[in-house]
Amino acid sequence: MILYHGSYMEVRKPEIITSEVGRDFGFGFYTTDLEEQAVIWAKRRAMLAQRRKGTPCKPVINLYEWNEEETAMTFEIKRFMGSSMEWLNFVVKCRSELHYQHDYDVVIGNIAQGNTGEMISYVMQGIMHKEDALKRMNFDRIHNQIAFCRKEVFHNLEFIKSIEVEGDQIKNGSLSC
Repeated sequence: MILYHGSYMEVRKPEIITSEVGRDFGFGFYTTDLEEQAVIWAKRRAMLAQRRKGTPCKPVINLYEWNEEETAMTFEIKRFMGSSMEWLNFVVKCRSELHYQHDYDVVIGNIAQGNTGEMISYVMQGIMHKEDALKRMNFDRIHNQIAFCRKEVFHNLEFIKSIEVEGDQIKNGSLSC
């Protein structure tokens, strides 16, 4: 399976990111199997890096080959199917407890972004009941993410190449291999 990681630089050797709190599945290296989602991430990361560094940063998409079946033989994979109460409780716990560490090596599921992320924030603040938030999330466009939460799993993730994103286009056309 081809996975994408949006960044502002080439990432040949993934690392667990522990400096960013509020991640849906806790600390990890986040990927997606959706090219357009990776482009969004890359543009966001480049913009934030440029603000932080004060120098221009280009959005970059990193491609990896991942053998999920081989990974599942050795590591614990948690797959959330859609927006469920189990998924919501997991995301709320990961986002609200800074030092929370779950027992999964890889976590796959929906992204809490846009209106969905806002509703999760309301749940965390006690403004909205979880059941109401879940009902509204079904109407929100949700993309997927695959978080590698233990560095030992990286041997199952093979770097293929990186590609710069220009404007709304990927340099040299589609990323498809």
